[in-house]
Amino acid sequence: MIKPIKYFFEAFFVYLFFLIAKLIGLSLSRKVFSLIFKKIGPIIRSNNIINKNLLKFSNELSDQEKKEITSNMWSNYGMTFIEYIFLNNFKKGQSHIDIEGENILSKISINNKPVIFISGHFANFELMSMEITKKKINLATIYRPLNNFFLNPFMELIRKKYVCKNQIKKGRRGVKESVEYIKDNHSIALMVDQRVSEGEKIKFFNDEALTTTLPGQLALKYKLDIVPIFIERTNSNLFKMKVYEPIKPSNFKDTSEVSEKLNKIIENMIIKNPNQWIWTHDRWK
Repeated sequence: MIKPIKYFFEAFFVYLFFLIAKLIGLSLSRKVFSLIFKKIGPIIRSNNIINKNLLKFSNELSDQEKKEITSNMWSNYGMTFIEYIFLNNFKKGQSHIDIEGENILSKISINNKPVIFISGHFANFELMSMEITKKKINLATIYRPLNNFFLNPFMELIRKKYVCKNQIKKGRRGVKESVEYIKDNHSIALMVDQRVSEGEKIKFFNDEALTTTLPGQLALKYKLDIVPIFIERTNSNLFKMKVYEPIKPSNFKDTSEVSEKLNKIIENMIIKNPNQWIWTHDRWK
């Protein structure tokens, strides 16, 4: 009985914050919720996991550097949270983002052959799938539903409406749905930076971590290219998105090799901008 009450009050405040954000606008909301998350983040989430993860990332970081990365992460977290209620603005416009490798997306659209898009939880990660669909690429996105059943239906609604209409729930059924979408000529987008219980232990920043092998499985079985994408937020709250050259599955002998390659790519993305990765996830549990 405790969880439903907890979820109810969480949802109440989230909807209240969304209402306030709509009233004060995107620019001011970003500033307000950046500050709020920097203040309350360390209270609601233990720093133990963050510090443990940062130690895996680098054992040469000073205490000050750790504090700066953590503070910047919470700031980005707050801005990303409140941007959900403004996704329609991003959907309609293009001035908020600069895309490197846009020609790669154009080729994928013209070839009309499915690929596997992979990335991690950087900046406002929802914008990556949104930009892919803007390029007239048939896409289905794998996501993890929220535990909060008061919030999840609303989040699913706005994702389907503004990010990508084809949403696949993570899990065994989701794998089957992914195959069905591929056979229907849809590309698949998924995050590969978090721990999955059904994953394989693969090196990530010099320590083994449970890693999804789904991109490798799909790529090898259906002979699909894998296309990594990275997004980061600039100081002016605009976004830079990089589309990497496609990875050919024929260059790898098995899913483990593919997964090792993708982990290395995610590592380099984190190194490029550690301030905007979500360090609160227990990646090496």
